[in-house]
Amino acid sequence: MDLRYSDVDEAFRARLREWLSSELPKLPVQPARDDWSARRGWDTDWQRRLFDAGYAGINWPKEFGGQGATPSQHLVFLEETTRARAPYVGVNFVGLLHAGPTIIAEGTDAQKTDHLANILRGDEVWCQGFSEPQAGSDLAAVRTKAVLDGDHYIVTGQKIWCSYGQIGDYGELLVRTDPDAPKHKGITWLMLPMDLPGIEIRPLKTVLGSSEFAELFLDEVRVPVSCRIGAENDGWRVTNVTLAFERGTAFVSEMVDALRLIDDLSPYVTDPAYRRELGHLAAEMDGIWALTKRNVTQAARTGVMGPGSMMIKYAYSELRQRLGELSMKVLERDVLAIDAVGEFVEERLRTLALTIAAGTSQIQKNIIGERVLGLPKEPRP
Repeated sequence: MDLRYSDVDEAFRARLREWLSSELPKLPVQPARDDWSARRGWDTDWQRRLFDAGYAGINWPKEFGGQGATPSQHLVFLEETTRARAPYVGVNFVGLLHAGPTIIAEGTDAQKTDHLANILRGDEVWCQGFSEPQAGSDLAAVRTKAVLDGDHYIVTGQKIWCSYGQIGDYGELLVRTDPDAPKHKGITWLMLPMDLPGIEIRPLKTVLGSSEFAELFLDEVRVPVSCRIGAENDGWRVTNVTLAFERGTAFVSEMVDALRLIDDLSPYVTDPAYRRELGHLAAEMDGIWALTKRNVTQAARTGVMGPGSMMIKYAYSELRQRLGELSMKVLERDVLAIDAVGEFVEERLRTLALTIAAGTSQIQKNIIGERVLGLPKEPRP
């Protein structure tokens, strides 16, 4: 295992830093949080700048419009863009990190031609239609039904926590196509054109006052069969392909940001007990960072992230919550001075969701126990 970057990686870093220092000052002022039309324009403008400069789809294969970068170069890209406080993927999140890679892995040639270039340029924004009121961590419990009718599926149901539903051109949608099959066997993965009749979108407000999530209601929506990714009733396997792209380097930007927050909090920490706690957090973050580099090294050698990737989400989300809790204890009543330490207040509120979103900590422990340690599965009632 080699946790160091190569000379080629460092040359790539230098070129990227130079481009970021030149391009970031040209960006217009970031729009208001709830101005979704302006936010879409701002985020997709940045995506187009990345595309024109040759940095879009940094880890996508070249034959699909990406750069074919090595995993270590992808890591460098995420490190440098985060440290420079460049825009993150924003509204392009689902398309770039979920739907696009899934289409590359499982889509038809026509689907790849129709969508991949548009996603990379920022011309096509995707949203996510996975979770339901009764299917969150137990995602295979989805009830939204799809009935085959000629060359269309008639889809009826409800989705919740639909990321960027209010501005999405397409959605990644899980539906139940065989209600009589075991729950993991009767699911199908569909691309949902968001302008079809019968779709209703209701924005949701988070505890931070943001509205990037929405409820999605589908009333006999006719979705073409040509929008299916993979075979009918094979959607759970395809879903796991989608979710696999959240592992490995998915939290790199957040980890770099957490290391910065630890440094920013340090001057406020004068109590010896709190300084010890902050030191422990910094050491644990260094360990998670080393594990991330190990995962990347393994992927470069074998093409597979390996079992370490399954531990990152659990370890990181739990640590980030503890960092948020410590910042509130350290700052005490100063947390009410939003202008001074508002980032820490927002950070604490945001971290409440980290141990729930993308699989609860309890689910992550099951995954580690069963798939990494080979422990028996939890007994079913």
